[in-house]
Amino acid sequence: MQFGVFTVGDVTPDPVTGRTPTEAERIQSMLAIALKVEEVGLDVFATGEHHNPPFVPSSPTTMLGWIAARTERIVLSTATTLITTNDPVKIAEDYAMLQHLAGGRVDLMMGRGNTGPVYPWFGQDIRNGIPLAVENYALLHRLWREDVVDWQGRFRTPLQSFTSTPRPLDGVAPFVWHGSIRSPEIAEQAAYYGDGFFHNNIFWPSEHTAQMVRLYRERFEHYGHGAADQAIVGLGGQVFMRPRSQDAVREFRPYFDVAPVYGHGPSLEEFTEMTPLTVGSPQQVIDRYAAMRDVVGDYQRQLFLIDHAGLPLETVLEQIEILGTEVVPVLRRELAVGRPAHVPDAPTHAALVAAAGGARDATVHAPADDVTGSSPLPLAAG
Repeated sequence: MQFGVFTVGDVTPDPVTGRTPTEAERIQSMLAIALKVEEVGLDVFATGEHHNPPFVPSSPTTMLGWIAARTERIVLSTATTLITTNDPVKIAEDYAMLQHLAGGRVDLMMGRGNTGPVYPWFGQDIRNGIPLAVENYALLHRLWREDVVDWQGRFRTPLQSFTSTPRPLDGVAPFVWHGSIRSPEIAEQAAYYGDGFFHNNIFWPSEHTAQMVRLYRERFEHYGHGAADQAIVGLGGQVFMRPRSQDAVREFRPYFDVAPVYGHGPSLEEFTEMTPLTVGSPQQVIDRYAAMRDVVGDYQRQLFLIDHAGLPLETVLEQIEILGTEVVPVLRRELAVGRPAHVPDAPTHAALVAAAGGARDATVHAPADDVTGSSPLPLAAG
């Protein structure tokens, strides 16, 4: 399994000190978090994508490119790439470039986002959310796998003899997760392509999570990608830890009570009972997340949201230290026990290249053509 941290990049006042960080401070804190993830031995750092205050990560590839240059091991991911409002051609180009820069340590989580006004900001209609997600990903999938693409759809201008550059590293596209909380159409989409399904269940009871993952697994098998228990599943999570559980509750409560995402609603106790939020000792976190296998079966990726609700960077880094040194090593051992041999590991670039029969140079060689911009099919290599 892979374990890691995801961030939504919110700029939230600290309810204890009353201070709100600047955008510059928040961006630098996200970079520090990514470096800490690598330092403590976790596997994945993922950033969200937002285009409005109070969030800062409007350009995930820029941030992940910086992190790629300063890390060696962790997988760099998005916690959402907006497949509905980003042009799939630009996604194909940007993330293939990032894949090259990071030596393959890149994957994406496609999603529709949770900010309704983003649709008109980028010239789209929220009422087309699901059709946009389906059509745009169908095009993106082809752009990474076909050297020359002819295409026509509802939501963008047609493509004629188009080649997205650079081509994917080693001839293998970045692995894609489809993230959804409540849309069965997205679980269906993930299953259709044999991609991963990420259920960011941080606000939802386990019964709903189990239902969504079960649907994805059943449809994965239906489309012939393997047995249902071989489908690639990821989950979200939230934790706050101290050696004594009562200290964790006391310290985290003021952040929970006024947090923009869940403050002023259910109590901390009610929320931790209903959702995966776990506030307590490291052992309580281990017990809670080891039991996730009972909800969704053996799965491949567990990401934790830690740097939210105005928590100061020093506290967040302490939490990542506890996660990496006390919690995840135990979870790795416990979740490996009884895991069937046919259940796949989390996908990596090396594994995808091996499954494709080895690396190949996917460069498309074509004469310069600034008039039509086309890539003549007979000259397409690979």
